[in-house]
Amino acid sequence: MEGEKPCLSCVDCHVYNCWLQDSRYPEFCLTTNVSEETKKRAMDALKGEDNAVAVAAAQVEYEGYGRRTRVEEVIQFARKIGAKKLGIATCVGLIEESRTLAKILRINGFEVYAAACKLGAVPKVEIGIPKECEAVGVNMCNPVLQAEALNDAGTDLNLIMGLCVGHDSLFIKHSNALCTCVVAKDRVLGHNPVAALYQAGHYYKRLMEYQP
Repeated sequence: MEGEKPCLSCVDCHVYNCWLQDSRYPEFCLTTNVSEETKKRAMDALKGEDNAVAVAAAQVEYEGYGRRTRVEEVIQFARKIGAKKLGIATCVGLIEESRTLAKILRINGFEVYAAACKLGAVPKVEIGIPKECEAVGVNMCNPVLQAEALNDAGTDLNLIMGLCVGHDSLFIKHSNALCTCVVAKDRVLGHNPVAALYQAGHYYKRLMEYQP
């Protein structure tokens, strides 16, 4: 609210001592202010049930830093965590790209099972989506059914290919397998959403204004 002091966090920091280790932590730094209980929960997970994934992710980062594409990193990550069957949760608008991805993954020895967003062919109005939304398609995107289909298939790692904002959230929520994003949906920017941030002070300066 107006007049209240902002709650400062990592995006307000210009020191990066947690990364560079050549300065002092700011007064509001999360590193020095996070509770010991919270830190312990995180470290217990990273040293326990999530250890293999954390180690694999760090190795993939190191080995491919600035050299491997995200697709190549996904392949290496899947291998390191022992994933054999990879699920693809794809937008129908990226089905050709998903076919290419599946071909690449199969060449590299993985079993691939995909579920497209319109799976089930359920009309949008059936769950209360306003009829006006049919202007961009009569049938709903069904990320929960996508997740359940991949769960039933027994996938070891699920790859998100351009699911809509929010649909990706529901897919991750209902997926039994670990998930990672290969493509983030942005119809305007050719699925490169960071371009809007690079140009937020120029071509996309409307982003710096309140969005009603």
